[in-house]
Amino acid sequence: MTRLTRTDLTRLAAERILVLDGAMGTMIQAHGLGEDDFRGDVLRDHDRPLKGNNDLLCLTRPDVILDIHRAYFAAGADIVTTNTFNGTSVSQSDYGTAHLVRDINLAAARLARRAADEAMAAAPGRPRLVAGSLAPTNRTCSLSPDVDDPGLRNITFGELVSAYTEEAEALLDGGVDILLIETVFDPLNAKAAVFAVRDLLARRGVPETPVWISGTITDASGRTLTGQTPEAFWISLAHAEPAVFGLNCALGPRAMRPFVEEVAAAADTLVSAHPNAGLPNELGGYDLGPDEMAGIMAEFCRDGLLNIVGGCCGSTPDHIAAIARAVADAPPRRIPAPRAGTFLAGLEPLHITPDSLFVNIGERTNVAGSRRFARLIREGRLEDALDVARRQVRGGAQIIDVNMDDAMLDQAACMRDFLNVLAADPEISRVPVMVDSSSWEVLEAGLRCLQGKGVVRRLGVKGGEEELRGRARLTGR
Repeated sequence: MTRLTRTDLTRLAAERILVLDGAMGTMIQAHGLGEDDFRGDVLRDHDRPLKGNNDLLCLTRPDVILDIHRAYFAAGADIVTTNTFNGTSVSQSDYGTAHLVRDINLAAARLARRAADEAMAAAPGRPRLVAGSLAPTNRTCSLSPDVDDPGLRNITFGELVSAYTEEAEALLDGGVDILLIETVFDPLNAKAAVFAVRDLLARRGVPETPVWISGTITDASGRTLTGQTPEAFWISLAHAEPAVFGLNCALGPRAMRPFVEEVAAAADTLVSAHPNAGLPNELGGYDLGPDEMAGIMAEFCRDGLLNIVGGCCGSTPDHIAAIARAVADAPPRRIPAPRAGTFLAGLEPLHITPDSLFVNIGERTNVAGSRRFARLIREGRLEDALDVARRQVRGGAQIIDVNMDDAMLDQAACMRDFLNVLAADPEISRVPVMVDSSSWEVLEAGLRCLQGKGVVRRLGVKGGEEELRGRARLTGR
């Protein structure tokens, strides 16, 4: 099989605006399926309810999923997304079906691939593509599940990397063209997905397979669920060198527009948007009709904001058909040159350019730089230790340096625990973090906690240049 490359996708998107499909869940819901449909013969005797686990339908009702893909291609979509929104072992474990993750993803990719191949056979010369969905899971690396314990996490970066690797392997084996890390509400979860995907593609010798990242701005405040602005979200994931970067879900198209504008102004890559068909009504339905939604999305495109357009919750083949017609003659967005400067992020972006003045780094959150901070860390009083960081930010620090180099401490654990608590304080976490240690293990522990783009102060090595290069590459990943 010849793999689609990032260059191929960029070329296609330069010729015209590409159209993504619409909602999968909305279409499944319209079929009125019952518990037996979700069980099929595969899970007839399963001990838990399964209705609502839409991914299982790739195994138990593949006819339904295949027909949905066909309907979107018939409506004019260039790209369909696999039915794998809950396709990780993390999400499937809630149903007791984690053992089926590979089977689900293989089947999902093959169904979408079959529909794409059929569509191309019917209209030769027009590529039809499959995006493998890697969604956020129902757990987050950046937020605590317990309001009384802000440092608690119910999943780790490493656990997410393992889960995403398993899913991505099956999607690639099933024939997807693109890996879509979508509906991102926590950039740290997305970093874990990127870490998994980039490693997998390198090992398979297909590093140019397109990676697409799409985040979710949860409300009109213009931030992700974990508090990042759209530009900070881009800066935090730019190291992935995605072929496409964009936004989806949560908002209707009008409410999403200013955030798409922010992404389009910052991202030196293809930009996408697939909003909901408005906001849910009191019955949980979506009221924005196909023509109205298409008209708004056409405005996005005429104003040069997008390269790929589609729909999320509430959208149907009728919406996609209307959008495809509306954007057919609109020019695709031109990819801008990369911006000059250094761009870092906590919850908010930090630009360092030749016109910048001094960048103030707060170094009191360093066990060697503040006796009070060192004492509070040794006593395990992490929330009190946050006051040291807070005072620095209020005093004008634009970056917070965190160092736990004390032989009396479990340095990696202290770094992890302090950064997890710090993430829960928006006043402090709005600025980037400088992870500072003479120990590689401590640096790595810190990097696995940062949803933003921080700084590594030093890469202390004793093994020579090759060890330094290896650690620098891993830091970049």
